[in-house]
Amino acid sequence: MNKLILSVALGLLSSSVLAAPKDCEELRAEIEVKIQTAGVASYTLEIVPNDEATDPNMVVGSCAGGTKKIIYQKNG
Repeated sequence: MNKLILSVALGLLSSSVLAAPKDCEELRAEIEVKIQTAGVASYTLEIVPNDEATDPNMVVGSCAGGTKKIIYQKNG
């Protein structure tokens, strides 16, 4: 039983290590598709460094290994 728990724990840890950070432009494009599918006509998506993302309610994604944020603002 202990070996099973250990193997599951190691499997979970190894999968997170192997996961590559998401490219910012790729993630921005994925978010943009979801926004357009929701019918939002006028909006802004911007990729900014972490220190420029001052309002956590505007953050819709994180990329570049957690060094950048994607912020959303509905226009109009």
